[in-house]
Amino acid sequence: MRTGTHDGLPPYFNITPDDALAELGDPTTTGDFSDIAEACARGRADLASRGLQEDGHKKLRMFSTWEITRYLIPVAPAHFRRVLKANPDLPQGRSDTTAGAKWFTLDEVLRLRAHFASEGSKAKEYLPYRPKGLPAKMVAVANFKGGVGKTSTCAHLAMSAALDGYKVLVIDLDSQGSMTSIFGGQVKDEWQTVFPLLARHYATHLQQDNQRRLDRGDTPHPIDDTLSEALKTRSADLIQSTHWPNIDLIGAQLNLYWAEFQIPVWRMQGRSWKLWDALSDTLAQDGVLDDYDIVFLDTPPALGYLTINGLAASDILLVPMGASFLEFDSTGRFFDMLHSTFQSIEDGENMAARALGRSEMAFEWDAVRTLITRYDGSQQAELAGLMQAYLGRTLSPHWQGYTALIGQAGEQVSGIYEADYRDFNRETYVRGRETFDATYAAFKRLLIGIWRREDLAQQADAAGEPEVAQ
Repeated sequence: MRTGTHDGLPPYFNITPDDALAELGDPTTTGDFSDIAEACARGRADLASRGLQEDGHKKLRMFSTWEITRYLIPVAPAHFRRVLKANPDLPQGRSDTTAGAKWFTLDEVLRLRAHFASEGSKAKEYLPYRPKGLPAKMVAVANFKGGVGKTSTCAHLAMSAALDGYKVLVIDLDSQGSMTSIFGGQVKDEWQTVFPLLARHYATHLQQDNQRRLDRGDTPHPIDDTLSEALKTRSADLIQSTHWPNIDLIGAQLNLYWAEFQIPVWRMQGRSWKLWDALSDTLAQDGVLDDYDIVFLDTPPALGYLTINGLAASDILLVPMGASFLEFDSTGRFFDMLHSTFQSIEDGENMAARALGRSEMAFEWDAVRTLITRYDGSQQAELAGLMQAYLGRTLSPHWQGYTALIGQAGEQVSGIYEADYRDFNRETYVRGRETFDATYAAFKRLLIGIWRREDLAQQADAAGEPEVAQ
């Protein structure tokens, strides 16, 4: 590309009108948008197909003995090999040569981890902490500023948790469907997204309201075909497996955005409908929180109805942002909007609750943390330190660096944990993993602390003791 003129002037001087006109092309019509979209779709399919199997589905790579003993199961390589030799019924891995490194599928790694947990040293953590009798934790990753690594952070946390042994559900609430693409989801229309769950929640409310109307002698509101169909839909109808054996997905596609227009219409007709509870209520009713350990919610880059549902449903809120003034400023405004939105809901609900003599409601999150993503220590250390000083505990102490491994993984429509270390210098791979491993470690400390707090409270309640002081 030309960056200057022959006389040393910047390239924006001496542009001739006739040359500019010749390069311009015809005006763009509405129909041209379709042509551009189709071109993007062809390109997207081409890029995505490079990581697909012959049947058109994504396939997770295998893991070597080196990776397993370094990152996944805390045993020495020699001991790992001895255990396999002594237990021929366990997965033995496969190798290209007789003396070559052994490689295992993640399914096989999970089986091996379960064996070590039952037969190995009790002093080692083979399985991640997960107290019995408590539901899955729901984690929303949100910010209304785009380009902060929201989807990437959510996807990598889901992959980290899966490698750690947790059973994970990922719910894509963003109609752009980037998370769905990362996990190879196939979503034809809005009926394979969370839309029917939200519609079902409203339809159930409408049924109950209609019964009250009939009891008063009033005419009930009609239940249209959309709501009738939604009443038949359950979460299990929407959940699809992915190329990760312990990650499932409720995907998204463009038509999901229709919910942002439909929900206010329902709200106008049913003013007492608690729309912010729609997602959490339906997931709980369908037993989803009993079937998984962690549910990750990737939200749209806007504070619309889908985001409100994700935030209201979540136990943990993570807000990624870059270490720049504009992103710090935007994130502050995002929290201001969160306060205004949820305070408005509480005020409206509690005004009615006080009038009826009912208990008041208040939203609560187990933890809220901001995360610095795409951190460049050579240029952003001072600003990141300033952000840490102002936000204190709210800002995670680990600042997620940007490495060559992250960039290459993104180009291949995959996560860094899906990258084969043989495609890199091993040290490059190790450095690339370190920043996301540290991000997951900070998240896991939150998760374990929250579960431990609830487990102690559960034990105290069962024993009839006062709750443990925080």
